Amino acid sequence: MTPFSRRAFATAAMASLLAGCGGHPARQTTAAPRSGRRPPPTGVKPARPLGRSVPVGLRIPAIGVDTPVIRLGLAPDGSVAVPPVTAHDRAGWYRHSPTPGQLGPSVILGHVTVGGYGDGVFRHLTRLRRGDRVEARLENGTAAQFDVSAVRTVAKADFPADEVYGNVDRPELRLITCGGPRSGDGYLDNVIVFAALTSAGP
Repeated sequence: MTPFSRRAFATAAMASLLAGCGGHPARQTTAAPRSGRRPPPTGVKPARPLGRSVPVGLRIPAIGVDTPVIRLGLAPDGSVAVPPVTAHDRAGWYRHSPTPGQLGPSVILGHVTVGGYGDGVFRHLTRLRRGDRVEARLENGTAAQFDVSAVRTVAKADFPADEVYGNVDRPELRLITCGGPRSGDGYLDNVIVFAALTSAGP
């Protein structure tokens, strides 16, 4: 299996990365992973996998994102944790997923809004289009470059855990935030960006 272990996959699939916004906890789903590996998306030139190195920053020029990246684990309820709600909002890497550039799906999430502080770091994630560049800056000094292959908005109740966490034959990236209609202090949907590694350098 990919560096994303079977145990970690099972945990994530059960918890589901339904990124909570405004400090709300993530919801859970019982979606089960499919067996085998999914084929990579078409139209994106593959690159060789990188070694493990924790992400420390994320740049998305098309939507003006340049943020530090913190590490996230699991919340007390077993769901995937989300970044803290602060004035200086940051993205967070789910530490039980591969690091960006490793074989498999690396998962980074952020808020669309941060309560009384206003807009979150991923507020414009839905504006991304196929071919837009995403750069993950790694602890070892490498910049892993990804190209967006798809942007999807899905109902939180139908979060596709296996598509987000399931095995793939190349290094890929998932960016996730909330979206869609508001419901109380939260949102009904999730926005998911799928991207594939295309190059890496200093």
